[in-house]
Amino acid sequence: MIKIDCEKRLNENFKISVNLEIKKGSFVCLYGASGSGKTTILRLLAGFMKIDSGAITNGEITLDNGRKFMHAKQRKIGFLFQDYALFENMSVIENLLFAKKDLQKAGEMLKFLELEKYANFAISQLSGGQKQRVALARALMQSPEILLLDEPLSALDYKIREKIQDYLKKIHEKFRPTIILVSHDISEIYRLCERVYELKNGSLVREGSPSEIFLQTSGSQKFSFRGKVVALREAGGVNIAIIAVGAQLCEVVLSVSEARDLRVGDSVSVGAKAFNINLKKIEENND
Repeated sequence: MIKIDCEKRLNENFKISVNLEIKKGSFVCLYGASGSGKTTILRLLAGFMKIDSGAITNGEITLDNGRKFMHAKQRKIGFLFQDYALFENMSVIENLLFAKKDLQKAGEMLKFLELEKYANFAISQLSGGQKQRVALARALMQSPEILLLDEPLSALDYKIREKIQDYLKKIHEKFRPTIILVSHDISEIYRLCERVYELKNGSLVREGSPSEIFLQTSGSQKFSFRGKVVALREAGGVNIAIIAVGAQLCEVVLSVSEARDLRVGDSVSVGAKAFNINLKKIEENND
């Protein structure tokens, strides 16, 4: 179990004060408004900052308790940033070898993330999605026990984000690190994470599964909202779509024709009259 029970004052008006436990090997999310303390918690866990009081532990290992402080390089933690943080003056393979001088391991990571043909490319020659995969490969070079993701996909378009999400799922399934994601994207959280820790003003205010935190299934008000399909599933012979509408998720039971035509990522119009919810696919212009 990873335990974060600590305080850290950033200025006279803001203090981190949290007590949370994360199961080792799980994929979880820190969620909350900008300025709620999510990135600071990642930085404290990574060893980029020291706590003021309390303790951060990884199983039996103390990372920081105010007296004992383990430096970032000793913590077996990988960190993935939104802006990639790659060395532009180095090639793809050189970026990986900078993290760990192990050519065999670098080759394995490039193959796993389908980057082999880009090994000798300059970073400036890559697309945003390719750069993020290189950053992922570099973060994996030292076989981290914990992988911290600070909104790494927010600058990418939906289709590229979805592809990188697939790689993140593969990484978690194959290497089983504890992955802690900071994200505002409800569909991303629902698709990837087992548990959500919601923060407000530096404190934990709620935790639960993505469905417990975000899913809204009750109510009879008339409405019509634009949403996006984040998951499709079958339950008891009934087809169900999970739709992201703003910062919430809703479940919609589909007709046979609706289920046949819908795909994850489709934009839809969600409307209701009384208790009957209707779903209409929106044909988007990709020009």
